[in-house]
Amino acid sequence: MYMNQVLESTLSPDTSTRHNAEQQLLQAAEVDFSGYVSTLADELANEQAQPHIRSAAGIALKNSFSAREYTRLRDLQLRWRERIPDNIKASVKGLALGTLASKDSRASHSAAQFVASIAAIEIPRNQWPELMPALVANVGEGDDRLKQASLVTIGYICETDEQELRDSLVQHSNAILTAVVQGARKEETNLDVRSSAIVALSDSLEFVKTNFDNEGERNYIMQVICEATQSGDSRIESGAYGCLNRIMGLYYDKMRFYMEKALFGLTILGMRNHEEDVAKLAIEFWCTVCEEELAIEDDNALTQAEGGSELRPYFNFSRVAAREVVPVLLELLAQQDEDAAEEDYNISRAAYQCLQLFAQSVGGDIVQVVLGFVELNLRHANWHWRDAAVSAFGAIMEGPDEKLLEPLIKQALPVLIDMMNDSVVQVKDSAAYTLGRICENVSESIDQQTHLTPLVRSLFAGLSSNPKMAGSCCWALMNLTDRFAGEPGAQVNPLSPHFQDSITHILKVTESPEGDAQVRMAAYEVLNAFVQSSANETLPIVARLSDVILQRLENTIPMQQQIVSVDDRNTLEEIQTSLSSALLAIIQRLEREIKPQADRIMHVLLQVLNSVGAKSSVPDTVFATVGALANALEEDFAKYMVSFTPFLYNALGNQEEPALCAMAVGLVSDITRSLGEASQPYCDAFMNYLLQILSGATNGQQLRPAILQCFGDMAQAIGAQFEKYLSVVSQVLNQSSTMTLSDGAFEMFDYFISLREGILDAWDGAILAMKHGQVNALRPHVHSIIKFLHLVSQDPNRSEALLRAAMGVTGDLADAFPGGEFAEAFRSDWLTQLIREVRNSQEYSARTKETARWAREQIKRQGTGGQGTQMS
Repeated sequence: MYMNQVLESTLSPDTSTRHNAEQQLLQAAEVDFSGYVSTLADELANEQAQPHIRSAAGIALKNSFSAREYTRLRDLQLRWRERIPDNIKASVKGLALGTLASKDSRASHSAAQFVASIAAIEIPRNQWPELMPALVANVGEGDDRLKQASLVTIGYICETDEQELRDSLVQHSNAILTAVVQGARKEETNLDVRSSAIVALSDSLEFVKTNFDNEGERNYIMQVICEATQSGDSRIESGAYGCLNRIMGLYYDKMRFYMEKALFGLTILGMRNHEEDVAKLAIEFWCTVCEEELAIEDDNALTQAEGGSELRPYFNFSRVAAREVVPVLLELLAQQDEDAAEEDYNISRAAYQCLQLFAQSVGGDIVQVVLGFVELNLRHANWHWRDAAVSAFGAIMEGPDEKLLEPLIKQALPVLIDMMNDSVVQVKDSAAYTLGRICENVSESIDQQTHLTPLVRSLFAGLSSNPKMAGSCCWALMNLTDRFAGEPGAQVNPLSPHFQDSITHILKVTESPEGDAQVRMAAYEVLNAFVQSSANETLPIVARLSDVILQRLENTIPMQQQIVSVDDRNTLEEIQTSLSSALLAIIQRLEREIKPQADRIMHVLLQVLNSVGAKSSVPDTVFATVGALANALEEDFAKYMVSFTPFLYNALGNQEEPALCAMAVGLVSDITRSLGEASQPYCDAFMNYLLQILSGATNGQQLRPAILQCFGDMAQAIGAQFEKYLSVVSQVLNQSSTMTLSDGAFEMFDYFISLREGILDAWDGAILAMKHGQVNALRPHVHSIIKFLHLVSQDPNRSEALLRAAMGVTGDLADAFPGGEFAEAFRSDWLTQLIREVRNSQEYSARTKETARWAREQIKRQGTGGQGTQMS
């Protein structure tokens, strides 16, 4: 009875009651985990219990062994393996499997989730060999409820992200396929069972490669799926098209026969299906075809460039099908939903995405088909077709040769600009988005003398006219600034004549706090783009703009006292974030010239930091702005440190807000680089906070690369005074260097590379800090540094930036010890080979190769006593 009451309370709408119940469950699990799991399994299997109690028990069971965070997941799974006796495990698993047959669908569904969570633990260890045979037998011999629940279970097991389980499922492919194909056949009369089977089949496709390699088995699987596309049940049909999408992505090389015999015609029919979910998935099939063929072309081009001969099969499905598929896509573009939200994914948007991919895949071959549609419908009385015509033209702006598109764009631009005045906002929005596509992909087609002025005017007019099109107009304007910004630091650029009017217009749009939030945010982003693209002659306007932005930011401070709702707080934070971002852009553009405003800027930023509440996102942007100011002022920023450091220390110690903590770590780097030796009084505190973060379980690993880089910046800033930290920093670097990238851990690759770059940045900073006056402090660490360089040289997981950093450390270390005492290490064959490899690479930039040449020169000086020069 006690457990029933607690489980019921976990479903309470009252937050306090629900929280107390969850805490009671956690306490019960800690006191007697085996008994806790056994009790929950009994409740789940109890046919006399109320459905919501059984469902709550199943949820509690599943949550006991599943988690999104990897380390937490492993800890939970370890509890099952080590804290529950085998007899209890067997009983619990038996109860869960038995519950799959329950008449209570919620209980059977919860049981399916729980079985999948235990399967993730035991299947990789061969500890539940009877599971898959039992599920197959259920599908073959059970009633409809048991069939469906067993198929759902198989689907849950197969949709796993855990690599161990994914690898183990391959050996169960025969059992999996037997069950799901049997349930998916047209002979299965229960549509719920058939639908669940199709979903499970889709989830299992990655693990049945061996079966798919067998022509007979493959033919049967494809027959079952193709028949399912004609089932008459939208769930089954959409699931079948989903299967075809996955199959095309996984087994493209085996699809030629099926494309010719069935898939081409079936997908055309599917695209015209009156059920939106079915039509979208049929459209997505051709998206998958195009994406796969684009990837194959890239892979084959890379293979040929590297001198290889093993090319992936390429059948040109998209090019062959374009003349039949593209006209259908063009028709579907006209099925817009005028009430759709921006994030809604409907048939029209699916067709647009597919048309874009066809343009990228087949290039110029698509142009004439699309142009015919555009010319026919651009002036259509029905806005749906006008909108479809404008969208179709924008969709083909990436893929076809620019020389082919240029005369078409020059001809179309006046018409598109005119359509910004259409009576229907959807058409105007599509026209703005198409103009943005032109600016992004074929910007050279825009003539400064002919098009720029009307283009800027029309986009700003659109920005003011309707919130629904603000996003498209702003995106187009930002692309336009990229196109006409000219060279950085140019005295004048094509935007200069429009700069003052543009800034005035944006300030008017963003003036009122009561205005549309999305419009205001987008307009501030355009403001930032104009500021960043400003020519030197417009810098006085940027300087005057800083007064307006500062005044607006100052005006937000008393608004904190007027907040009465969550919406009020969100609006204020959005305004403060946008204004801080604008201030950031101004500081970055004016650089040292911002100094006259610096006191006022820091005063208002400190006020903002002092007034915002906990968990606010505003400090992230404020910190970035402070970092930009520090970079601009350099040593003159020192006068603000006393008043600012409490906020910085608080952020460094805030383990509960990883984004803010990460921003603070980056800011320490900015400040130490800017202040140089003047940062030394704050370095003890910085170092303590950074070491605390590294030792913490929350952010230590995530922020480690940035912290290591911060060590390097600090070292270069304070020079020989860094010696006091060298011992503890070296321990951190040596510990970090032991991390390896396990096979298949692709999601960790970027982190692994950035970690090693951080290690090298830290060592390089220490070398540069010590080599003038304190070089003896480095001597005990030389072999550790060289050992790590050797590790990098042996590991195939490398990036150009990592190798450039390795070359920099090599050269600086050799320059620090020119007397030859480490000459033998520097002249090791592996290091000579590594330098030669980097220096002679055709793929690396001139900067990287020059760093390798410089490192080689420093090594040549070993024993000569010659002094090299620092390579930055």
